[in-house]
Amino acid sequence: MAHTFLLNAGRWAVEGYWLERNQLPLIVQGNLLVTWSRDEWLTMATRLTFPEQAHPEVTMQYRGKISPDDQRYTFVLQHSQLGRVEGEGWVGPMSIVQRYWVLSDRDKRTGLENLRWLTDRRYCFTSSIMAGNTLISSLEATCDRLPG
Repeated sequence: MAHTFLLNAGRWAVEGYWLERNQLPLIVQGNLLVTWSRDEWLTMATRLTFPEQAHPEVTMQYRGKISPDDQRYTFVLQHSQLGRVEGEGWVGPMSIVQRYWVLSDRDKRTGLENLRWLTDRRYCFTSSIMAGNTLISSLEATCDRLPG
């Protein structure tokens, strides 16, 4: 099984729920675009909106490099809530896992994302942001590949 997400360029629709401490779950929708340059650099842009709530949108812009002979990669990320972030990812047989940490952050914020393969056109996307040992937000969603 070869992953269609991240390892191939494409557009994906995101739908699910955003959870924050002491809040009811929020409906979240968005788009995710994966592109590759000729020199094997990956770019992933994500925009998440909250159609039923007055919650600020979340945007993320990743740039990383995955070597063809390794299942591990590193990336940098500009996150609308966290600022400048660095991270690493692993491509496993059934999921893609990414861990990241905010640069120069006294709150010691970190994140963990898991994209689990369901079908070639659908992944289960879970993401959490922590401050130290405290969970501050979480995302549970599906990513569906758009035609084109």
